[in-house]
Amino acid sequence: MAKINDAERKTQDHVLRLFQRELDYEYYGNLRKQVNSNIMVDKLRAFLLKSYSAGIVDRAIAELQKTAANLQQGLYKANQEVYSLLKYGAKVKENPEDSETTVYFIDWEHSRNNEFAVAEEVTLREKSERRPDLVVYINGIALAVIELKKSTVSVSQGIRQNRSNESEHFNKPFFTTIQFEMAGSSAEGLRYGTIETHEKYYLEWRNDTDNTEAQPMDDVSLDILDKCASLPDKLDWQLFSMFHKRRLLDLLHNFIVFDKGIKKVCRHNQFFGIKKAQLKLNKGQGGIIWHTQGSGKTLTMVWLSKWILANNPNARVLIITDRDELDDQMEKVYKGVDENVVRTKSGADLISRLNTTQDRLICSLIHKFGNRKGIDNSEKGIKKSIEKYIEELKAALPKNFKAKGDFVIFVDECHRTQSGLLRTAMETVLPKAIHIGFTGTPLLVKDKKTSIEVFAPGYIHTYKYDEAVVDGVVLDLRYEARDVDQIITQQAKIDDYFKIKTIGLNEAARAKLKAKWGQMQMLYSSRDRLEVIAKDIIEDFDLKPRLMDGSGNAMLVADSIFSACRYYEIFQSRGFKQCAIITSFVPLPGNLRTEAEDAEEFKKYEVYTEMLGTQSAEDFEKEAKRKFIEEPAQMKLLIVVDKLLTGFDAPPCSFLYIDKSMQDHGLFQAICRVNRLDGDSKQFGYIVDYKQLFGDLKGALEKYTSGAFEGYDAEDIEGMIHDRVDEAEKQLLQTLEELDDLCGGVPAPREEIHYLHYFCGESGVGGLDDESYARSREKLYRLTNKLIRCFAEVKGDVTTAHIADLCSWVEPKVGFYMALKETIGNASGDFIDLKSYEQDMRRLIDTYIRSEDSRKIGEFDDFTLLDFVETQGENLEGKNKESAAEAIENNIRKKVVEKILINPIYYENMSAILDELIKKRREGAIAYEKLLEQYIDLVKKSESPENNTRYPENIRHSSALRAFYDNCGEDEVLALALHQAVLNSKENQFRHNEFKERRIKKAMLAILKNKDEVERIYNIVVEQGEY
Repeated sequence: MAKINDAERKTQDHVLRLFQRELDYEYYGNLRKQVNSNIMVDKLRAFLLKSYSAGIVDRAIAELQKTAANLQQGLYKANQEVYSLLKYGAKVKENPEDSETTVYFIDWEHSRNNEFAVAEEVTLREKSERRPDLVVYINGIALAVIELKKSTVSVSQGIRQNRSNESEHFNKPFFTTIQFEMAGSSAEGLRYGTIETHEKYYLEWRNDTDNTEAQPMDDVSLDILDKCASLPDKLDWQLFSMFHKRRLLDLLHNFIVFDKGIKKVCRHNQFFGIKKAQLKLNKGQGGIIWHTQGSGKTLTMVWLSKWILANNPNARVLIITDRDELDDQMEKVYKGVDENVVRTKSGADLISRLNTTQDRLICSLIHKFGNRKGIDNSEKGIKKSIEKYIEELKAALPKNFKAKGDFVIFVDECHRTQSGLLRTAMETVLPKAIHIGFTGTPLLVKDKKTSIEVFAPGYIHTYKYDEAVVDGVVLDLRYEARDVDQIITQQAKIDDYFKIKTIGLNEAARAKLKAKWGQMQMLYSSRDRLEVIAKDIIEDFDLKPRLMDGSGNAMLVADSIFSACRYYEIFQSRGFKQCAIITSFVPLPGNLRTEAEDAEEFKKYEVYTEMLGTQSAEDFEKEAKRKFIEEPAQMKLLIVVDKLLTGFDAPPCSFLYIDKSMQDHGLFQAICRVNRLDGDSKQFGYIVDYKQLFGDLKGALEKYTSGAFEGYDAEDIEGMIHDRVDEAEKQLLQTLEELDDLCGGVPAPREEIHYLHYFCGESGVGGLDDESYARSREKLYRLTNKLIRCFAEVKGDVTTAHIADLCSWVEPKVGFYMALKETIGNASGDFIDLKSYEQDMRRLIDTYIRSEDSRKIGEFDDFTLLDFVETQGENLEGKNKESAAEAIENNIRKKVVEKILINPIYYENMSAILDELIKKRREGAIAYEKLLEQYIDLVKKSESPENNTRYPENIRHSSALRAFYDNCGEDEVLALALHQAVLNSKENQFRHNEFKERRIKKAMLAILKNKDEVERIYNIVVEQGEY
């Protein structure tokens, strides 16, 4: 097992031993001293010659190399084309008159026939030199890169290295064959993604340990699980689980998809769900796959259907859905992954397609049947749809009908009570079909037995909500019931309500709300609960994290379309304009009678007509949904009734307000609208309940089986939602404890200088740029921001003496850590990037924390390094003079490092001067007053070299000319000649364009007469902003 603070070299050696000894991989060696390609031709040729002639092999390798080198349409497209060749083979001819031969670069069926290997320190030199720690090969083709970090460094840095390595500026061509990108450490284990995977979507592998008679494991998974029991290190067993030879081939061949411009690899729940489904299908059985909302159920369907169609030439898959959104989504996903899916238009159309072998993948939408006036998503409406669906199927069924092919039927939302009706109908049309149900919600107790009988023999695989939260796939949910009705009916409660709303605010924020209080009193005393709820929501947009800064938004569930329209009018009248109604209503004049007869219909028509303007309802909905997802500040609130409560993924959505009686499936799916990940500022999804759906909050949430979730087994929804105030308090105390632990190693007497050395290292002795110090500072900033968010949430609910006492105790600690973050940020130079606090912190601090606790961010917006040095200079005579000096030195060092590529000689000289100043200070050989003068002089020379009188007048005012002058022996004539040569030869966007770069280098070579010198000076050219 790795020891804390082991160097990366030791971690790398340990992992290499794992690959060689436990996984039986070949070792290609340390490739540091050679320039490497993603295809080792000699290795690949040796493998292929075992099965193909030399001529065929040469042509196949040439085809693979040509495809891998073609980056004209970007990395995604090149990688997709390479993957297609790897999976399906290259079709080549040895001679023009010969028939085509399909050459497989990997033997997918027999792992032992392939050569699995690993190499270390693989030097890449496309644009700039990089060196991935490990590269994994099959038959000489690079398929995975692994960045390893020591235990004190975050794997996030390894992920960022992967993303940097594959970029345009570094080594993109190498990544055209790469299928997995990974980063790991013995402390955090392994994270994996693929090309162009954003850091937040990197995944963590977890083995399925459920091996029962009902849910058996495949042999490979059993072998892996057995071996992993003897591998205690998380990194070891995760690597073994993914790079076991047969497992790796399976992952590569069956669990990669190119989805509308995004390459995706599977999560562990998707992999094991499909593996268990494969075992069932091989036995002619179906069952239920229950993967909770947000865990990738649609892609699970895609991968499973692709496997079915690939492994049985007679197989056909029929997907039955009951929602327009899913039907449309399924078509888009399948077409996005280059699968031809057909959407049926009627029962007759479906029967017609079943009677031919042409369409292998068919989608059929139930609720288009039997609801001509609009879609009814209630249980009664869905039952009516299914009954009508069955009628149309039977009516279209010809005599002696027999569907062509071996059918597997996927039933989405199989938790529905009517699944049994559907199964009966399908058995009439497809009596030999295998049925697999998919659901993202638990089965109701009353339906569980029936559903398991319908989809016998029962569950294939389950992945429950609490598991997804632990894996970081979805967010935890926080629940709050708001008893608005009580406030309305008891006038005395109105003043109490205002006190509760404002007790946690500072004076400035409270005064802002007081200005509106007269209007609020009128609203509350009007006894119109919709007005009160609307006002409550608007206040949340002034007070709640993410809502107040525009990074998040919300949905409001109304109990009817009429109520939704009333809500919309109220929000508009209160100046809350960034909202929209999304329902199934379409304003058609022909449906109206007289206003007296149908006042509600007239109101709906009037509101919708005004809201839509000249747009159609369909176009308006499409644009509103786009803004809600892509521009949350421009679409703050969507008011819905039934639509969008299932299958609508909007990561910014942070709050769900419920003013509708809901329970079980409908409620479960609705609250999952706020569980999607969306950056660090979204820690939870929030449910605000105006209907008291869970009755007695404390009792209901302990067991989850009273009130709105009474239809579920407790074990099926364990860990689903938590009381918001209780959990906020726990989170606050936990975050404070983490910060205390982080700073636990600061030595006594814990003065500013001790914190400075702990987080930045000691000036002149190294440390500032060391990854372990950088990681500690990053953790300090992140946890401090988290502490502020947690404190703001708790202080916004000071409803009891206990919470008030807690806030009084915690607030000074929050102030301390805010000040510490600012001090360390300043001292390290990070403040230039951080601007003291991130954007979403500003309003929280202004609203919930006393202003004297922290410096306003605006003070730093235009704060230069010189301003900083002069400000810190005031402290050079005080008791903190040592920390002030080190803060100045760190900031100067950071600025010099940032600029050194622009003019290496000049800034190396600045660095040497700084080193000498630090030495003098540490030896006590310079007075602090003189030291400040020299700091300021050094900063001026660093930030404004154009004012340095040592430069000739013709050189001084151009950064490029100064760089040429300094780096070419202070030769003014040569500098001017090089500058003119670059100006005459450069074209727009010349950087990283080989042809355009060559033109500039040719012009420089005519002057310098030396290719090495040209390369050295060209590296300076590309850093010049004026070019």
